[in-house]
Amino acid sequence: QVQLVESGGGLVQPGGSLRLSCAASGFTFTNAGMAWYRQAPRKQRELVALTSEIGTTKYTDSVKGRFTISRDNAKNTVSLQMNSLKPEDTAVYYCKATYQVLGRWYDDWGQGTQVTVSS
Repeated sequence: QVQLVESGGGLVQPGGSLRLSCAASGFTFTNAGMAWYRQAPRKQRELVALTSEIGTTKYTDSVKGRFTISRDNAKNTVSLQMNSLKPEDTAVYYCKATYQVLGRWYDDWGQGTQVTVSS
């Protein structure tokens, strides 16, 4: 079955850095689009960054220049390097996989990892 396991969250001071990782299994990772989303308290879940199966990347405006998404197809992992963190980056961060099986599209989510930016 599909599994997406996030790690790397925690508490960090403003201006600090964290690196999130998502270990994927149960589908063909090289053919999947991978993304990071986040959800802050009382807000809707929003897209943070994505990487296509060919490595094309896209970021939401608020994290451009600070966050970097990357994928390692040999290890079936996708990472999110977060620098210059701000209190407004505080949220639960989720990994999402989008892939096709026999012509049908699927979306699967990880369980989330908490990121708290506070002094």
